[in-house]
Amino acid sequence: MIGGGISGLAAAHRLQESDADLDVQLFEAATRPGGVLQTEKHEDLLIERSADMFTTREPWALDLCRRIGFDDQLINTNEADRRAFVVRSGRLIPVPQGFALMSPTKLTAVLTTPLLSPLGKLRFLLEIFVRQRRETEDESLRDFSVRRFGKETFDRLIQPLVGGIYTADPEKLSMQAALSQFVAMESEHGSLIRAARKGRGQQQKAAGELSSGARYGQFVAPREGMGSLITALLNKLERTRIHVESPVDQLVRREQQWCLTSKGNQQTFDAVIVALPACRAAPLLSEADAQLSQLLDRITYASAAVVVLAYHRAEIQRMVQGFGFVVPAAENRRILAGSFSSIKFPHRAPNDRLLARVFMGGALQSKLLEQDDAELTGIAVDELQDLLEIAGQPYFSKVIRWNHAMPQYHLGHQELVARIRECESQMEGFAITGNAYSGVGIPMCIGNGERAAEQILRQLGDRVV
Repeated sequence: MIGGGISGLAAAHRLQESDADLDVQLFEAATRPGGVLQTEKHEDLLIERSADMFTTREPWALDLCRRIGFDDQLINTNEADRRAFVVRSGRLIPVPQGFALMSPTKLTAVLTTPLLSPLGKLRFLLEIFVRQRRETEDESLRDFSVRRFGKETFDRLIQPLVGGIYTADPEKLSMQAALSQFVAMESEHGSLIRAARKGRGQQQKAAGELSSGARYGQFVAPREGMGSLITALLNKLERTRIHVESPVDQLVRREQQWCLTSKGNQQTFDAVIVALPACRAAPLLSEADAQLSQLLDRITYASAAVVVLAYHRAEIQRMVQGFGFVVPAAENRRILAGSFSSIKFPHRAPNDRLLARVFMGGALQSKLLEQDDAELTGIAVDELQDLLEIAGQPYFSKVIRWNHAMPQYHLGHQELVARIRECESQMEGFAITGNAYSGVGIPMCIGNGERAAEQILRQLGDRVV
């Protein structure tokens, strides 16, 4: 196993779970496994360095938590404040109730929102009459959204909501790869409004709510942060030999075995799972399969920074009760979004404090990350002070950088992944996994890691991995 992020750990656990006699070794370049899922504490603050929750809509993360006896540590989001906001002319305006990415289950909420002009609302309603697209080639988020809902709805709602997830260029982001459910809704119902209204009853029943923004009732988080999930998973890998600070420098196929070199030491294995970012897997696999290496190198990455800020609530003049906000690119601000950790979940900060995370960078603001930490902190403070009318300075701040951490699902991504999977299938005792292929969320990473493990198990039976 090469790579100890959540995908690699899930794969290792699945191997060990399926056959206790397997010799599984995991090589991780960092000082600890877990990848970007890291939690740290500063006095009374519990700080997530990347993702702070995961959805239960896809089953793999919740199922893994149950299998390792961790499900009793999961908590739901704060039910009273399940709403999100969009910035419009310096104000935080609630996302229309029931609007999730581009699925409007409550039309009256869209028709009364100040986020859209009267003409924008009219064009939104006309979506139900827009001709269904017959062409089968991939379509970008921008083209799909503007075609169906109009430019204003795209600029003011869809772009910021989707951008908060993928940090992507909407003119390049593939609908088929990133948001295929909406392509399917158009194909089946001819209209996203019609599809959303038809499914509204089922969604309300499943989620138990009609929230503003994401369906927050479907999200959970570990009580002590994502780092505690990694710790629990590592505790279950007692039979897996984990090598930290052990980057793999070379991987080649010789005499029906995989030869792996780390820190000058070479070992041979019957099978290998590569759970690295595609940009790191590409050079590693250049000798084993040049074509696969070239395909992996075509997946590009965006970088981002998270600025963590903590305030005394008494200094905030415009306190909003919600989980966070997104910023349309049309607002020309220097941040992508903000998240209020201490409102989302209990025990993230004392009751009289606000713990916020401000997100910056991404594909559209990559140059911003060339500034140093003090400059990024200053930008985040200025933006938050303007939006919330904060009188004082944060009493705590921290900048967390994630360089080349978010894979970009550009147009043609599905075809590219299909070619990668074809190369993978032709290599004996080999699988590749991670968030670069078919899903960036935690559940998808876990599911893809387990898929890789099951593929190896089918190939090798009880031989050494």
